[in-house]
Amino acid sequence: MPNKVYESAQAALKDIVKDGQILAVGGFGLCGIPEQLISALKNTGVKNLTCISNNAGVDGLGLGQLLVTKQIKKMISSYVGENKEFERQYLSGELEVELTPQGTLAEKLRSGGAGIPAFYTQAGVGTLIAEGKEVRVFNGKEYILEETLVSDISLVKAYKADKAGNLFFRKTARNFNPDCAMAGRITIAEVEQLVEIGELEPDDIHLSGIYIDRIVLNPNPEKHIEHMTLKTEG
Repeated sequence: MPNKVYESAQAALKDIVKDGQILAVGGFGLCGIPEQLISALKNTGVKNLTCISNNAGVDGLGLGQLLVTKQIKKMISSYVGENKEFERQYLSGELEVELTPQGTLAEKLRSGGAGIPAFYTQAGVGTLIAEGKEVRVFNGKEYILEETLVSDISLVKAYKADKAGNLFFRKTARNFNPDCAMAGRITIAEVEQLVEIGELEPDDIHLSGIYIDRIVLNPNPEKHIEHMTLKTEG
């Protein structure tokens, strides 16, 4: 079996990233983002990227780093409300944005990874989302046809992996990371723990290693808080 473990995020990205690629990036807010891989991607200097991600991070964190350096030309996202630089670039015409309902975005990635080219959904019927899309009626209800998504490279974060790439996710990090991983032609997983093959319980494997091409160990990730709320005494 080929060795999937790379010594660093930089090494894992070195021979595969280039300008103009489509990237899918896992995470939900700042939870479960592949922070080391995003930072390494920023340092490569690649530009004109199309990024598929639930959101664009916040100013200076997550994909927000790549917005500051103008490396992203288009975002395909479902939620963008926490990033002022994102808003500024969009309103000034510097950034192209394709807003997608959250469930539709998840299914676009999952079905893209499963080899399904398109699917029908009720989400977005009668809104701007439906403009220019095929509409069909099933059981008396209108559905729009949505094409699925496949990325050149997917960057994902998991809590634990074995050396075959089987992944275990913790809590909120399980949102979007498995779907992004499935959709990638090449998928790199950043993990906090790396164990030998056979050490993961079969019931603990959330995503098969067949979807994972490269693994990077980051045992001490930063735990950023998107919004801190403190209880006041009394």
